[in-house]
Amino acid sequence: MENIDQIVINFTPDKLFFLNICLGFLLFGVALDIGIEDFKSIAKSPKPVLIGLISQLILMPILTLGIVFSLNLPTSMALGMILVASCPGGNVSNYAVHLAKANSALSVILTSISTLAAIVITPLYFSQLAPLVPNSEALRQTIHVEPLTMVVTILKLIVVPLIMGMLLNHYYPIFTGKIKSGVKIFSMLIFGGIVIVGVLSNVDNIMKYVDEIFLLVFFHNALALAVGYYFAKFNKLALKDVRAISIETGIQNTGLALILIFNFFNGLGGMALVAAWWGIWHLFSGFAIASWWSRSGD
Repeated sequence: MENIDQIVINFTPDKLFFLNICLGFLLFGVALDIGIEDFKSIAKSPKPVLIGLISQLILMPILTLGIVFSLNLPTSMALGMILVASCPGGNVSNYAVHLAKANSALSVILTSISTLAAIVITPLYFSQLAPLVPNSEALRQTIHVEPLTMVVTILKLIVVPLIMGMLLNHYYPIFTGKIKSGVKIFSMLIFGGIVIVGVLSNVDNIMKYVDEIFLLVFFHNALALAVGYYFAKFNKLALKDVRAISIETGIQNTGLALILIFNFFNGLGGMALVAAWWGIWHLFSGFAIASWWSRSGD
């Protein structure tokens, strides 16, 4: 069986352009929920936001490194985990938090801040953490990326749609209210489309490595949800905040990860398969735990 580190998943420029447009629409949908008042509320109650950001931006990467060091993973899969952990929270987390009857406002704020911070944090984290992956030297020589180049790309993918959505929400709130639910549903369909596009043409590769990828992503995602939950609980936050932070920590923007993999990492198979399966699995886990919490008072 071919080594997963040697697999290359090819994407045509047309497909890549389509994925970029899809991601922009996803972030536009997130921005429709963002208002100036949301950021003002941070000053009034900063603790849940700070705890959530620490969980997402610090504990999640540390957890990921711990898994990488503990398991003898193929290098490309380990790099895929590092990239996923370096990405911001996923847009579907806001809907999952709402379904869980948790703190939706906190979820939107955390998604907004982590998404904006991704302009710097995603390339910075990956460039600093990737060299720590065992046996990564050879692969990193073929996929070396200048952090500044990635910053420029993420800037285009994130800032423009976020600004458009926030401006629409600010100046046309009535119109925004009318289209918001439809945009959210369409955003979820697009997110599913991004993952499907990244997976369908590589069914054979996925079936070859499904046992490795499934267990790895299951373990990684479950620990992320648990770390977010118990870190927030340890800091004595309200239950709605605890649940929101757990979901925010466990749902990552794997659409961004896939686009970066195809833009910068030559479609490296292990990275792409991990990111794609993360995108599928965290939908199941996130909405399963949200549905359970929606019916539970505990």
